[in-house]
Amino acid sequence: MEQRPLGRTGLDVSLICLGTMTWGEQNTEAEAHAQMDLAIEAGVNFFDTAEMYPVPPKGETQGRTESYIGTWFNRTGRRKDVILASKVIGPGMFPYLRGGPRLDRKQVLEACEASLKRLQTDYIDLYQVHWPQRKTNYFGQLGYEPYDEDPVVPIEETLTALDDLVRQGKVRHVGISNETPWGLSEYLRLHREKGLPRIESIQNPYSLLNRSFEIGLSEFSHREQVGLLAYSPLAFGVLSGKYLDGAEPAGARLTLFKRFSRYNGEHPAAATAQYVALAREHGLDPAQMALAYVNSRPFVTSNIIGATSLEQLRSNLASAELSLSPEVYKAIEQIHQRYTIPCP
Repeated sequence: MEQRPLGRTGLDVSLICLGTMTWGEQNTEAEAHAQMDLAIEAGVNFFDTAEMYPVPPKGETQGRTESYIGTWFNRTGRRKDVILASKVIGPGMFPYLRGGPRLDRKQVLEACEASLKRLQTDYIDLYQVHWPQRKTNYFGQLGYEPYDEDPVVPIEETLTALDDLVRQGKVRHVGISNETPWGLSEYLRLHREKGLPRIESIQNPYSLLNRSFEIGLSEFSHREQVGLLAYSPLAFGVLSGKYLDGAEPAGARLTLFKRFSRYNGEHPAAATAQYVALAREHGLDPAQMALAYVNSRPFVTSNIIGATSLEQLRSNLASAELSLSPEVYKAIEQIHQRYTIPCP
């Protein structure tokens, strides 16, 4: 499988990254282990997880995903074969995590220690801030107005805590997630001016239904070598076409969890129908076409795929070998002109 540089770290990561957020909710430990086995066999060397997982987050399952990865490391002895990414969460309705998470120094250090224990490792290759401490445009929020906020933990304090972890050898490199151009520029400024760790990646949503990363952030990826780790490349599976015409497949994420409504609605459904029709016209699997498009973007370092079955995983992995024709790229752009950002 193709590998691409992870920022300026000197590490090369597989074009496909194995996403893990279903493990512990929709997938058992045995199924998670089978997915990791298959991914490694296919040439994947990059796994992404988070202290919050599985999703949807609950106190009784929190951390279970990392624990499954830890037992796989212990069983296989293959820790050195994996570039491992995890995340510390920002603020939200998580009273079961440290009494309510904040990105202050104390909590960042505590979160990392807990993740290391669950993962049964003494270091994390890429430790990411899952979302900002401040209120801003992430998880589909549009527009911006000044907010009356509780005292916000400064980015400098968060990055200084990450610096402590790097110096201790518990974290090799740092990244961010669900960030804006202003946030990324602030992290980079603190690196330049304060000598704090350099941000090496940004994990944001990117798919045929959400190309907002191209506005502002893609130039950072090019000029600063802060590549995109693209999540939700299938928009929670919507781009496979399986939810078209109101279908609710048994066991599917949007069937089970109605709270995930970001990619619902008439506009994204109309866009999806166009993309699915295009794929079928050219004899392509709609999901593989959608993933191959993400894979082809020059600002993408790795495409984070998730699956609840080995069959799904095999199909998604195969997208790494798919090259789309000029005709398909042209048609995708024509559809995009009609449905520019159907989902923020």
